[in-house]
Amino acid sequence: MSKSHHRNRHSDDLNSDTPAPDGAEPPGDKLALRDVTAGRDPLDRILNTQHIEHVVPRLQPDLLHRVIQVYGLEDCGELVALATSEQLSRIFDLDLWRAARPGQDDQFDAERFGLWLEVLLESGATAAAQKLAGIDVDLVGAGLAQHMLVYDRAAVTPYETLDGELVDVVRAVDDGLSAELAGYVLTAKRSDSWEAIIEVLMSLSAGHPVYFSRVMSECRTLSNSGFEVDGLHDILGDGEQVMFDLAVDREGRREKQGYVTPGQARAFLQMARQIRLGDVAPPPANPLARAYFRSIDKTTMADVHEESGLLQGGSKALPVSEDTIKAVDAVFDVLLDARILAQPPRALLGGSGDQPVRFSRMQTHMQFVLDNDEIAYSTRSEELVYLANTLMAGCSIQARPFTAQESFDAAVAVCNLGLENWPIRWLPAEAIAPSESFLVDHDLVSVFQVGWTVLYNDVSMYAAKQLIGVLMRMRCDDREIQAGLDALRIEMARHWRAGAPWRARDALDVIATLDMPAWAALLALIDECPVLHAGVGASRNSRVLSVNVSDFEFISENSQIASVCEFMQSLPETLRP
Repeated sequence: MSKSHHRNRHSDDLNSDTPAPDGAEPPGDKLALRDVTAGRDPLDRILNTQHIEHVVPRLQPDLLHRVIQVYGLEDCGELVALATSEQLSRIFDLDLWRAARPGQDDQFDAERFGLWLEVLLESGATAAAQKLAGIDVDLVGAGLAQHMLVYDRAAVTPYETLDGELVDVVRAVDDGLSAELAGYVLTAKRSDSWEAIIEVLMSLSAGHPVYFSRVMSECRTLSNSGFEVDGLHDILGDGEQVMFDLAVDREGRREKQGYVTPGQARAFLQMARQIRLGDVAPPPANPLARAYFRSIDKTTMADVHEESGLLQGGSKALPVSEDTIKAVDAVFDVLLDARILAQPPRALLGGSGDQPVRFSRMQTHMQFVLDNDEIAYSTRSEELVYLANTLMAGCSIQARPFTAQESFDAAVAVCNLGLENWPIRWLPAEAIAPSESFLVDHDLVSVFQVGWTVLYNDVSMYAAKQLIGVLMRMRCDDREIQAGLDALRIEMARHWRAGAPWRARDALDVIATLDMPAWAALLALIDECPVLHAGVGASRNSRVLSVNVSDFEFISENSQIASVCEFMQSLPETLRP
């Protein structure tokens, strides 16, 4: 998620209409329009747009990536063919790295890299090689090294022993797949995308020999194995070190664009749970947040995602043609209609009818800042975006990632809770609550930390502790259910003592056999980001037999926490067999 949540339509920042940017398909090779009924498939409508070859190279990479996510990489080959190498490099930062679970560090996806090579080949081996030659050679080499081993032909030539036995030094790892190319022997480590890899490398060798040589050298280095086991054998191997370096470089680029890395996000959220509200004075500024904003301040606007969804033209860019502007508008209309172009999260101000009433405290404070100090309002808005980004990068909700709107709403809700629970001892003498001007001089990061601490202690940890007590007293005639309840108690107690009770969520399934609404409510409360599920009320209604897991609201007020306490106190009666 980028530093800027907002994406508005503009046509003023386009580059020159001619010639097409580097890496784009030349006019003579532009793709034929699809024969489809107008207005049916948004992807077809985009590709049928006149002058689309001038539009795609000017779209922000994250916007192209959203289209790829919606329609699938395999179906977006024609769009990929029109993208530049620079766009692909930034898309790779988004698409080739995956986390096994929300909030965990991203790992390079070798299978996805192979699929990208196959899709690039759809536009021809020459075009694929041209685009690949504009990508960082370390990334391409490391990606290819996940699929194959590379050796110099001279080093692995079969030889005959003194006994007359012919020894083949290299054997293919997967399905006997191997090839010789330009003095190198390539052997497969995995079979998927093998043909595409060989075809692309042949074209690179013919058309981009210098780049090809650098890629092969990288792969050859990573193919070198068989280190002796000694006192240093725990040091990262060459392949692991390269992947680590690539991940660090990627995080550096994304930080400049306003992203928060998963590691930093997890660390911030963990620190935010440990604020001591009984201290005489508020804690010092969070060092992770301070470092983030310091790095953002040093970043030029050219390094940050533009808000238009378009790549910004240089100062010497020629005016674009009227046809290209119309084509851009047409593409954006399709993206908006299909809800692919990300709408900004619901505004905190502006009187939206959809704005949650429970956020009124935050709305009042932010409105005062807007009316009296525009600089402070801008700073508070940036802090709110940082908090939303942090939740997306380092936290999960119901064991899944946050959406952009959910992360924004959650950040606002936690800040609203933080304002309500700001310790009186941290306020000026005789004040009993933060005044409307509070956010002029106080940052939202500190307010969020107060709310996040309250949410953690008074909801997640409290609900887990109460549930453990209930389970200790529960007895069920069904042996299988009783065994499940005992296992849940043990698992929940173990993770509660470790301070992360949500890690026992899988064991909560046994509660569903007793009361479905109570099960959904407990899943929502004992979570990394606890929320108030409709099951809190539904569990008291014996006629409710099913629940929607997504039917919840973010906890933003003490009155909601009070309802959590009531629900947990009624739980023994609710779960009585």
